Amino acid sequence: MTDDYVIETRMLTKRYGRKLALDALDLRIPRGRIHAVVGANGAGKSTLFRILLGFMPQTSGAARILGRDSDALRPQDRARIGFVNEEHTLPGWMTTGAVAAMQRQQYPRWRQDAFDEVIGHYHVLLDQKVGQLSRGERAGFNLALALAQSPELLVLDEPTLGLDVVAKRAFLESLLYSNAAEDCTVIYCSHQMEEVERVADNLVILEHGRLVSMSAPDDFRARVSHWVADIPFKGPDPSSVPGLLEQQRLDGLQHYIVLDQDESFGEFLRAAGARSMQSMPVSLDRAVNGFLAKNHAAPAREDLR
Repeated sequence: MTDDYVIETRMLTKRYGRKLALDALDLRIPRGRIHAVVGANGAGKSTLFRILLGFMPQTSGAARILGRDSDALRPQDRARIGFVNEEHTLPGWMTTGAVAAMQRQQYPRWRQDAFDEVIGHYHVLLDQKVGQLSRGERAGFNLALALAQSPELLVLDEPTLGLDVVAKRAFLESLLYSNAAEDCTVIYCSHQMEEVERVADNLVILEHGRLVSMSAPDDFRARVSHWVADIPFKGPDPSSVPGLLEQQRLDGLQHYIVLDQDESFGEFLRAAGARSMQSMPVSLDRAVNGFLAKNHAAPAREDLR
């Protein structure tokens, strides 16, 4: 293991009784840029970060964060890591100014300009009590605190969960346009693909505790295509369809979501009796969801009309 990566795991495994949350995970995330970590519920994302941040031990394997073993993190190591999750928990009885002053004393590399820059996106007053802030304002306040500590690594775990559209936009813009965010590596965990598509340079997909894909979001989306074909009768057996992720019959047409298929897939459809067909790109959300559902591809459903 080297220091070229902000996160590095080798054969990382975590068991909860008979349940395997992380399955010999090998993951290396390089320094710099924004890396989105996505996966279905139960993919192991939360377990991974609890181990990396030293909140729980692994069953076996190794985990390092910023070049140090996760089970041996010192206070000075933790000061290099900013962390914001969906809870946005802060002492409600304290004023925002008192919380910021406490954080300023705790972190020697505190950047007041970074705090002011982010908090400027929100209507937060320093004499307001934390308990009086809206959920969106608490999210922005937490982001301002995290970036002001000048972290080398910023971990955002579902930071916009439960926020309305306006609050989500404010959070993303305050992250994207922050000078402090440009100086650190950002790990962004989210189920919201429109957010991932907007902010991420690198897409990391976990499934059943294993790494199944890592690439630029546009590169991953380009691997998935949507074909619509007019095929009489039932069409080909799903098990014979190359690269099949999802299949559905709607309004008399067969819809296929497929992985890593070029124009030769049209030849397959034509050989299967297609009278006409067309292909189209898919959204990142459709691509990721189809990819994660690939082991659950169901037979084509007939029209209910």
